[in-house]
Amino acid sequence: MLRSKATSILKRTDFSSILRTNKRFVSTIKDISFESRSQDDITLPEKQKSLFEQKFQNKKPSQDRLNVNGSIECSLHGFTLLDSPLFNKGTAFTKEERDQFGLSGLLPPKVSTLEEQLERNYKLLCELKTPLEKNDFMTHLRMQNKVLYFAMVKKYIRELVPIIYTPTEGDAIAKYSDRLKRPEGVFLNINEPEKVEENLAAYGDAKDVDYIVVTDSEGILGIGDQGVGGIRISVSKMALMTLCGGIHPGRVLPVCLDVGTNNQELLNNDLYTGNRFPRVRGEAYDKLVDAFITGVKKQFPNAILHFEDFGVKNARRLLEKYRNKVPCFNDDIQGTGAVVTASLIAALKHTNRDLKKSKILIYGAGSAGIGIADQIASHMVTHGLSLQEARSNIYLINRKGLILESNVATSSPAQHVYAKPDQDWEGVDTASLQNLIKHIQPTCLVGCSTKAGAFTKECIQEMHKHNSRPIVFPLSNPTRLHEAVPEDVMKWTNNEALVATGSPFKPVNGYRISENNNCFSFPGIGLGSMLAKASIISDKMISAAVDELASLSPLEENNSKPGLLPPLEVITETSARVATAVLLQALEEGTARVEENDTKIPRDFDECLEWVKESMWQPIYRPMTKVNYDPSIHTQQT
Repeated sequence: MLRSKATSILKRTDFSSILRTNKRFVSTIKDISFESRSQDDITLPEKQKSLFEQKFQNKKPSQDRLNVNGSIECSLHGFTLLDSPLFNKGTAFTKEERDQFGLSGLLPPKVSTLEEQLERNYKLLCELKTPLEKNDFMTHLRMQNKVLYFAMVKKYIRELVPIIYTPTEGDAIAKYSDRLKRPEGVFLNINEPEKVEENLAAYGDAKDVDYIVVTDSEGILGIGDQGVGGIRISVSKMALMTLCGGIHPGRVLPVCLDVGTNNQELLNNDLYTGNRFPRVRGEAYDKLVDAFITGVKKQFPNAILHFEDFGVKNARRLLEKYRNKVPCFNDDIQGTGAVVTASLIAALKHTNRDLKKSKILIYGAGSAGIGIADQIASHMVTHGLSLQEARSNIYLINRKGLILESNVATSSPAQHVYAKPDQDWEGVDTASLQNLIKHIQPTCLVGCSTKAGAFTKECIQEMHKHNSRPIVFPLSNPTRLHEAVPEDVMKWTNNEALVATGSPFKPVNGYRISENNNCFSFPGIGLGSMLAKASIISDKMISAAVDELASLSPLEENNSKPGLLPPLEVITETSARVATAVLLQALEEGTARVEENDTKIPRDFDECLEWVKESMWQPIYRPMTKVNYDPSIHTQQT
């Protein structure tokens, strides 16, 4: 294990890319550091190749660690280096680095610090008027200098996460083809399933990619089918994986499955860059997805696969089909379910209530709603109920109303397991949310409907009649689709409701409104699974994430003002702790492969937490050393 104090040559290998410049590939070396190197080794270029041959002969780079303590070795030079977002430091290159990499004369003479660069770029950002303009600025910064980009988002996290992710990213996705400057990621064409493996291989091999986010763009951020523009949701999720979960930004792969689109506005747009035909389903769709999964297993066997924003018809079906074949999870189902369940558990604990006796009413029975239901049911089972008893405490409402046993034709199999006996609801208007609240008297009301204003004053006050501390989660995104705004919910309940939302809101009367954002769950789940080299991502691993996240609630006895979930400002610490719980659970149940190659993971939580933290990439500039590229040793990525 590279973490041990045994003498090992490589502390960690984390490498770079082949960058396409003027239709030519330029090879680079990413993030190599040695435990022991003399100054002579570093400053004599003619010795570099022999040094590599001596220290790397018959050795394969380790993928056990994400971060590097030491200098970065790189083969890029001059303009090519300045054009590389992974290696570019801009004006922060030192004088020695400028001489070494042929940058003298290409940069103004003053060497800047990262803080000075942050100040300069933040001032520029503040001059912009609209969120979309700021989103463009941050996109350009990410494509120019990843360290600076992530350092800036980290420093101004509460201000910038809504810019680089929901709600602003939804607008950028909708206008993707009209505003496209430089494509990112891999696009897999429904018309060319036979080329999937070739297209994935063009991006790199097993040494290049730790984490993959894939979308078919059908259910983007509450705005629906966005065709090829969905690639940006994969890119955005990757950015959050790095920001919150510390995954190296050069070792991630965003993917879009271009299967056509049913968005007529896109089909009518002459500038649309994707396939210009209606969305393909059935056998051809499944053939493309299967080719993708096969390609991932072959090309990136240790990578974690993250399904994002698939439509209702495919999201759960694909997760169930592939979850035992590759280490994968669906963020909209499991990530959303995990963070909402954690918020619920925190609220119940704060008010001395029992999860097993709670009634949950979920308004909106799509992928997110069912995922929340399944995760809550799983936790109820963990705490002593049978699966049937757990499901009986959960009520799902779809477009037709409460799902009943007679609704086989209007509900999916995943929805129908929560169906209620018709005879229990005779004479009740099961399409009326207010009437359902009156009869169910729910402990918690969850909104995943994208129906703005559905949680009316009458509904919330009806809930408050039967529940002194109602738990209300209006989760639909973007903000304009929220079932209710926190200010109203708090006013209607005399500040007694425990509220968490799907988008950021300002505090109400001193009460912090927690954001039930998936960024509190999926980065930790993904990081822990990746560090474990998990063969699958099990239900128990997700549950471990839920329990750890719930334990981090800042609520105090007799004080509900701190909010249900930790603040966004400590998201890195939160993700590290969630990842630790996931990693330890994977080790306990035997789904982890990380110890197959002499790696030893501490079983004590705090010791394991330190190991996890040391593995997380940080947006800081490290010294750089010029080397020659050797394809037999180093990884590649386009």
